[in-house]
Amino acid sequence: MKPIAVQPYYKIERKLNSTGQQYLTDEREMVLYEDRLITHRREFPLMDVFDMSYRRLAAGEGLFYLHTSKGVFSYTIRHDPARFIRAFQDHERSKQQVRVRG
Repeated sequence: MKPIAVQPYYKIERKLNSTGQQYLTDEREMVLYEDRLITHRREFPLMDVFDMSYRRLAAGEGLFYLHTSKGVFSYTIRHDPARFIRAFQDHERSKQQVRVRG
């Protein structure tokens, strides 16, 4: 199935070793499909996704919030997710229009 939209995000992991600590940045993607949203570790059916929001932080980075029936999940991002959020909202609107007509 072809993705509707993709939003890059990243996770910083701290590793401890004998010489001290090291910070590793793991680049990841959140992928919106017609029926689900997939992150690196989770998969959400779209019927469980209520909303998405974004809070900009310093240096162009921000926190992307995914509001679901299982709680709110936050993801650190580098770029404004307006396109990704709009794709989700447009997709939800088109599903509602089909339900109204049907």
